[in-house]
Amino acid sequence: MLSTEHIIEVMSAQGLRITDQRKTLAKLFGEQSDFLSAKEVYDYMGKKYSGLSFDTVYRNLRVMEELGVLEQIIFEDGAKFKVHCSEVQQHHHHMICLQCQKTHPIEFCPMNLTDIPEHFQVVKHKFEVFGYCEDCQPLMKEEGKVGFVGANGDR
Repeated sequence: MLSTEHIIEVMSAQGLRITDQRKTLAKLFGEQSDFLSAKEVYDYMGKKYSGLSFDTVYRNLRVMEELGVLEQIIFEDGAKFKVHCSEVQQHHHHMICLQCQKTHPIEFCPMNLTDIPEHFQVVKHKFEVFGYCEDCQPLMKEEGKVGFVGANGDR
């Protein structure tokens, strides 16, 4: 997980002005390992900075994602952001628990297995696997939300 200082270093190295608001954002994500929605970040920032717009917060989140210090995952309830897994900006994907949102890296990239047409140029891709981690499976079974899923998605 990236530290607050490393997040600030990356932003500074890319020519971003390191404002007090950006320091606060870096601190929030440097100390938080959970996924946060833009609304949650906006609510947190609004406590310290009155008059801060949602657009400003969202723009900064997108910039931080583009710089590789944040990762964005699209959940059923919308986009959420989390500090990048490590200082090494190695390409990887995730398995994500739908209950506790713990993530496990997938070091193998499935893009190499896809049949991409010759006339199509891939410039970016995302691949996440959603399910329930070992700790959350018993709770989900009690609620009837987990069952065996075969390789082709059949239950």
